[in-house]
Amino acid sequence: MAEATDISMIFQENGEDHTVIKKFSTKIQRGDRVGIIGPNGAGKTTLLKILMGTLTPSSGLVKLGTNLTPAIFDQNRDSLDPEESLWNTLADPGSGQLMVRGEVRHVVAYLRDFLFEDRQAKSPVKSLSGGEKNRLLLAKLLARESNLLVLDEPTNDLDMETLDLLQEMLSSYDGTLLLVSHDREFLDQLVTSVIVLEEGGKIEEYIGGYTDYTKARKKAEKKAAKPAITKSVSEKPIQIRKKLSYKDQRDLDLLPNKIEELEKRITELEEDLADPQLFKKDPETFEKIATSLTEVKKELEASETRWLELEILQEEIASA
Repeated sequence: MAEATDISMIFQENGEDHTVIKKFSTKIQRGDRVGIIGPNGAGKTTLLKILMGTLTPSSGLVKLGTNLTPAIFDQNRDSLDPEESLWNTLADPGSGQLMVRGEVRHVVAYLRDFLFEDRQAKSPVKSLSGGEKNRLLLAKLLARESNLLVLDEPTNDLDMETLDLLQEMLSSYDGTLLLVSHDREFLDQLVTSVIVLEEGGKIEEYIGGYTDYTKARKKAEKKAAKPAITKSVSEKPIQIRKKLSYKDQRDLDLLPNKIEELEKRITELEEDLADPQLFKKDPETFEKIATSLTEVKKELEASETRWLELEILQEEIASA
């Protein structure tokens, strides 16, 4: 759907540069269900616009997929005409029917799906409450043929009944979903990965919903709080020898193939997790694959570190 490479976004604020996004890269595949979270003002909507191609980053590259048909939920409801009736907002004037993703529906019956009363069909949009306007906009968006649904804070002003309705409809959506929301439960039910914006333009990605992100974050903070018990590769003293030991030489010979196999395995696991239906159909399998992915990435990191140590050692021996 979109691939971003080293994108940054810098705004001028009171004569000073304000970094919203700093060197962020990501790839969003077709069918992905991605949540975008972060504090107010962190740049969630900015990132959304960049990934949609409607805003150019200060630096970096964004490549969009072909044949994209987006449907965009605007939290300002700019696409609704306040003087138009609900009927004419959804159907052509004089017609009582509309196409809903390939299916012919009567406008009144379709409005019922979104909890509107029949008498409201001929009422103007301006007579609606904020929550009802959100529901009408969602009804309009979900009726369209699309393969990319973009929702920026769709849960604002919605009551619990409408939230349940929206969640049910989005769960059955078979295209790519980009969702900005503060609603943790809503995100947990719908997305399979989250992009988290933090202070200073830092952005991190996590597999799973909001709860999975908080667990991973706590685990990382706990690990970072422990005193370091190992030194980096560059800090380790290298013992100068005439040649590598048998074990070191064997590791040096075998590690390139092992690293290549681990990289292939990571790609396979990421492709499995990219299935938008996997988390909903089989959360246990999704969790197992996610755990395996984490373990394989750790093994790859250890293998790359070991290979680098041996390369340095071999160079030291050769130069001595």
